[in-house]
Amino acid sequence: MSKVIVGLSVSVDGFITGRDPGAGRGLGDAPMLFDWYFSGDTPSEVFDGFRLSEPSAGVFDALAGRVGATLAGRNTYDDSGWSTGGTPHPDAQLVVLSHRPAPQSNERQIFVSTGIEDAIAAARKAADGKDVGLMGGGVTTAALTAGLVDEVILHQVPILLGAGRRFFQELPEHVNLNLLAAVPAPGVTHLHYEVAR
Repeated sequence: MSKVIVGLSVSVDGFITGRDPGAGRGLGDAPMLFDWYFSGDTPSEVFDGFRLSEPSAGVFDALAGRVGATLAGRNTYDDSGWSTGGTPHPDAQLVVLSHRPAPQSNERQIFVSTGIEDAIAAARKAADGKDVGLMGGGVTTAALTAGLVDEVILHQVPILLGAGRRFFQELPEHVNLNLLAAVPAPGVTHLHYEVAR
C-alpha cells in the first residue's frame, strides 16, 4: 500500500517560509531554503533544472521518484502560484484541500473540501499505487493529528529565520519518530524519519 510522506525544506527554527509569504510574493523572504536545489553539479533525474550536490541528488530523487500524487493546502497552493494549472511535481497530480472553490478547472488538479481523510483518499487514488507527498504545515499537521503520516523528511537548512510560517502547527499530542537516515550535504542536512506506531 502507498505511504503518506512529507518532505520539506525547513529552517533550524522550524519555518518553511520567510516573512510575508503570499500570492505574488511566493514563500516570502526565505529563498535560501531552496538554494540546495540549484547549487550543485548533479542534475536531478526527476525535476528538470534542479542541479544538486551528489548526496542531495541521491536523497531528493529517491523520494521524488516515489511520489504519485501531491496533497497541499490552499495557502501553499496560492503562495506557490499553481492557480494557472501548475503542479509541484512534474509527474504527479495535485490534490488541494480547500474550503474555497478552485480558481479554474484543471485535469492535473483535484480540489477536496471535506477534510484531511477524504483529501488523502483522493490523493491515494490519484497516486495509483505510488506514495502521496504532503506539502504545507496545515495539511501536514492535520494528517499527523489523524494518524495518517508514515514518514517525515526534513531538509534542514542551517539558518534561523526568526519568523514565517511554521512547518508544524500545534498538535493535540506528541508524535514519536524513528530516525531512518541522516545525510549531510552542502547547505542542507537531510533527516529522514518514520512515524512510530
